[in-house]
Amino acid sequence: MFDALSDRLSGIFESIRGKGRLTDADIDATAREIRLALLEADVALPVVKTFIAQIKERCKGAEVSKALNPAQQIIKVVNEELVGILGGETRRLNYAKQAPTVIMLAGLQGAGKTTLAGKLAKHLRSESHSPLLVAADLQRPNAVGQLQVLAERAGVAVYAPEPGSGVGDPVKVATDSIEEARQKGHDIVIVDTAGRLGVDEEMMAQARDIRDAVEPDEVLFVIDAMIGQDAVNTAEAFRDGVGITGVVLSKLDGDARGGAALSVRHVTGQPILFASTGEKLEDFDVFHPDRMASRILGMGDMLTLIEQAEAVFEEEQKEEMTQKLLQGEDFTLEDFLEQMQAIRKMGPIGNVLKMMPGMGQMRQQIDSIDDKQIDRTTAIIRSMTPAERRDSALINGSRRLRIANGSGVTVSEVNQLLTRFKDAQKMMRQMSGAMGLPSGTKATKSPYNKRKGKKVNKKKTVRRGGPAAKRAPQLPAGGNPAGLPDLSNLNPADLPDIDLEQFLKQQGYDPDKDK
Repeated sequence: MFDALSDRLSGIFESIRGKGRLTDADIDATAREIRLALLEADVALPVVKTFIAQIKERCKGAEVSKALNPAQQIIKVVNEELVGILGGETRRLNYAKQAPTVIMLAGLQGAGKTTLAGKLAKHLRSESHSPLLVAADLQRPNAVGQLQVLAERAGVAVYAPEPGSGVGDPVKVATDSIEEARQKGHDIVIVDTAGRLGVDEEMMAQARDIRDAVEPDEVLFVIDAMIGQDAVNTAEAFRDGVGITGVVLSKLDGDARGGAALSVRHVTGQPILFASTGEKLEDFDVFHPDRMASRILGMGDMLTLIEQAEAVFEEEQKEEMTQKLLQGEDFTLEDFLEQMQAIRKMGPIGNVLKMMPGMGQMRQQIDSIDDKQIDRTTAIIRSMTPAERRDSALINGSRRLRIANGSGVTVSEVNQLLTRFKDAQKMMRQMSGAMGLPSGTKATKSPYNKRKGKKVNKKKTVRRGGPAAKRAPQLPAGGNPAGLPDLSNLNPADLPDIDLEQFLKQQGYDPDKDK
């Protein structure tokens, strides 16, 4: 969504990077370009004015003028102000002191409230909560059925006593759901309410009635991130008409210009809590202002990437791979397949790569990546026998032809896969060597020389009178090295108490860093 804005900002910063000193005219020109970029991205005009005023004030002060690298300092200022516009700090849900916590979703029809209810329920379930979805949207046709399907896919319970499609009292359904949650032991209630195609008093009145009946701990305003400038009017209407405590951005994976995401926090005065980034129930993230600002400025988002990797790589799988590295065992095609399948679970490869710093300049190449290539690679490896997966050296010409026919690819594609695998295997061997192990060899290496069949003598013979003998320490008859006191009769109780942390500090070590 922010690709166009990121490209514009990257170009603006590139033009000032080569300058050793920035004049007021340079700062004004840069601010003007940033203002145009934000307006083209559909950011609301009041937000743009505030943002640019802050940047100018800070850039013309001592913060930038006395900096060793003024261009980098301006980028830092823009990043910090962007984080401020997006909310500053990450805000989590407020839970009730006594269960259940009630979360009410509000927004226009088509904003994605029902789908987001399922995503939020799945997210909370992954955090060891027991959410209950409540079908209080009794106006839109099949809204109740859609919520029931989503609840089943998310593995959560749903309360839907009315058929919907114009039948039933949404206020009564929402009220009864609280008692249902208490009886069934659910600690969170998520109420999906009805919307309209536009803001009207009937919708607002119903939302207010539900709010007054259930007294929610959170009223989340769900807004379509693709609606552009109209986001401002809609956000203000719900803020004044219902009273919201947080915002959720849906359809953040769209190709619109993304102005709503940068405007809604400033307009409503309420933080953005979550963001929906795709169609699947898993495409749902906690909103981090600093990480989003980093993405917009093309700096990547390594923290989110690490969190996604930790979520898909199972603990047993990580321990098994660690043990392989520690024991110096070879990386096999079975390991290669497991790694690729885990990466596939993280989402589209393009989205994963875009989170890496510096990848913004390679957006066209990333967009051309075909995720189906991983599927073809998976088919090739699964067409191999278990023995071939464990030892790729067995795969000769005839076997390659059989594997190609079995997976529906060409022999050339099989050859390319094996070449890529050899590179990955080589890298894993180098990692093993970096950990202090023999590179590419097993830790339990035979003491026999395979080439000559003779046992290798690892002890070095020290000839009497030679240079090595002169370097070797001379031990007296008592067994202690020369010059050291005899400690054989020492009583440990006579040793003084030593503050280890204080001792390390005296030696120049930092106990926190030099663990």
